[in-house]
Amino acid sequence: MASEDRSVENFAFGQRGTRATLHIGLVNNMPDSALRATELQFARLLKEAASNFDVRLHLFAMPEIARGSTAMSRMEGFYADVATLPGAGMDALIITGAEPHTDVLSDEPYWPALTRLMDWAEGGTVSTLFSCLAAHAAVLHFDGISRRPLPRKLSGVFASLRATDDPLLAGVPARAATPHSRKNGLLESDLTARNYRVLTRLTDGSVDLFVREGRSRFVFLQGHPEYGAESLGREYLRDVGRFLKGEGARPVIPENYFDRVTENALQALASREARIEDYNEVVMGAVPLQSWHSYTLRLFANWIAAIAAEQPRRRATRAASAHKSA
Repeated sequence: MASEDRSVENFAFGQRGTRATLHIGLVNNMPDSALRATELQFARLLKEAASNFDVRLHLFAMPEIARGSTAMSRMEGFYADVATLPGAGMDALIITGAEPHTDVLSDEPYWPALTRLMDWAEGGTVSTLFSCLAAHAAVLHFDGISRRPLPRKLSGVFASLRATDDPLLAGVPARAATPHSRKNGLLESDLTARNYRVLTRLTDGSVDLFVREGRSRFVFLQGHPEYGAESLGREYLRDVGRFLKGEGARPVIPENYFDRVTENALQALASREARIEDYNEVVMGAVPLQSWHSYTLRLFANWIAAIAAEQPRRRATRAASAHKSA
């Protein structure tokens, strides 16, 4: 972990000196196996979405999330402790989910640190984006809304339908594709009762993207629009590997993701005693289409523009507050 007084700048995108410089922190809580991939997914996405804004991405981590020695060594000097965030000058945050180890989120060992982070983000950022499990954790912490177990894991690429107009959806088609990979969900009635606003739903009526207005605009993603083309395939292989070791049920093949030939090959493997190497060969030979990329790019470009529009007022407020306390 980086030393306490270090503010790490890892990525700079867009055109420097042309328009506002935006500092966005990525609090990467993903497990070691997905740590680097998550960095690259968000970095590439912000780079493409930055346009003529000067966007700087900074990496942060919570020490309470257990890491192996290899991951810790690689993170050294690149990740700052989330405890440094109040003085790091971030305009916005992206907080990812973490691999759950308990059935109740508030029982996770990192829960106190995560709730402190979310409390700070409410007043310390222009906007914070919560991804998947982090979205579930945030609504539980702020409004006591509990996620509900799904009948089976939702895995695949699904149509996302616009529920209402919002600047985040400017230029986004009324029907877009979004990857999902989760075992739990949130009820819209629970959210709207606490003044959350649902922006998109899946075709089965379940919540996809929603927001909460306040001192910081909170954006919640139940899906993973940031995923790369191979992400769902790698998650499927991880779950198959666990199943073959006797850890849990056989995973479902991600829906609307593989081509028909690949799906048939995977179904054939499931009907016999296949090895993980057999699954690897089939999945790694597939070329899934990243059908959601244009939607994701537009969504993040709108998010960046909204942060830039609000940033001057927020910084002026901070400066006035600092002057009064001086």
